[in-house]
Amino acid sequence: MKKNFYTGIMTGLCGALLIFSILGAVYLFMDTKTDGYNQDDRFESINDETDDTNEANSEYTQIIEKLEFLELLIDKYYLEEVDQNLFADAIYKGFMKSLKDPYSTYYTQEEYKALMESSSGVYHGIGTTVSQNAKTGIITIVKPFESSPAHEAGLLPGDILYKVEDEEVTGVDLSEVVSRMKGKEGTSVNITVIRENVSEPIELNIVRREIKVPTVEYKMLDDKIGLITILEFDEVTVNQFDRAVTELEKAGMQGLVVDVRNNPGGLLSGVVKMLDRLLPEGLLVYTEDKYGNRLEEPAKNPDQINVPLAVIINGNSASASEIFAGAIQDYEKGTIVGTTSFGKGIVQKVIPLSDGTAVKLTISKYFTPKGRNIHGTGIEPDVKVELKDELKQMTTIPVEEDNQLQEALRVIKEKIYK
Repeated sequence: MKKNFYTGIMTGLCGALLIFSILGAVYLFMDTKTDGYNQDDRFESINDETDDTNEANSEYTQIIEKLEFLELLIDKYYLEEVDQNLFADAIYKGFMKSLKDPYSTYYTQEEYKALMESSSGVYHGIGTTVSQNAKTGIITIVKPFESSPAHEAGLLPGDILYKVEDEEVTGVDLSEVVSRMKGKEGTSVNITVIRENVSEPIELNIVRREIKVPTVEYKMLDDKIGLITILEFDEVTVNQFDRAVTELEKAGMQGLVVDVRNNPGGLLSGVVKMLDRLLPEGLLVYTEDKYGNRLEEPAKNPDQINVPLAVIINGNSASASEIFAGAIQDYEKGTIVGTTSFGKGIVQKVIPLSDGTAVKLTISKYFTPKGRNIHGTGIEPDVKVELKDELKQMTTIPVEEDNQLQEALRVIKEKIYK
């Protein structure tokens, strides 16, 4: 074997060993979107205490020795060349994967860059939201954006993402899969999906282009009832939401429906600011870490919308969406309509490292104002309504056909005319 990659082994191990020491000394913590929800508090330094330093050093010495032996075996028998960089990245990823937490992962420089781009609301890719089942690892297309490459290529809500560039992605970290689908404008990516009632997998070649994520859409419906649809909670969402509310109020809004169906979550800071526009002063959400430290996020703005309110959720409403619905439900400010939400009640933190890579760790649990942690259970709607089967694969459902929306409108009208 021409390339000796012992340096890669050592680099990988050193990087792995340094990850937790970096947690205590890292100079920057970013509030950025992950696959659901982040916390924008400032991480307190961690006391690095070990029961037996010598024992730990001995364990890592054994790991290094075993890797050295594996290197000899690979050098002697393995047919192909080995890329040292990929080998080191695999060590980092494996180190994080050993936590057996689907939400904790390691990002290469390219993956972290793609993650940061998506949180800004503009990136280059195919234009669709996706979700991943934490138990099965199956990735599902939630909603292709209107007029996006994904929409034009024929991707549908409910399609199971089977392969990206001919590699199976079930069980692969969601952020990594999303990163593979992004790339330079004008380049293409091969996508394979499995569709209900279609016997063979569907292969699509989709050309990437600039995607401006439409995080908020709004319109005025009959009877002066406003409809605001929030697709994600990104950096741009707060201003878009404020503009939507302001415009609807100017138009004489008498009631409001907020639709967070298929919303995978996003920034905690964003959802808190948006709730501040809807709820009275008081606790909106709080988190607790492994040490029992509690961080509260209050509503501070005394002004609030004073019209009948309903929020529509479904099984793909996750994390920040559940914070949104849960706070409104706890304050009895509005009626929650739809089906039980996803059930992600844990907090991740994306921690940049000095070499341009990053790690994402689950660091705490979040609780609604009344102390509910809904991880694994979700938010139960006040009015349960299943979306009709024939509507589930429609990218855009007409207002008059959307039975969940129609039920929310019925609830609002009942409050208006009561």
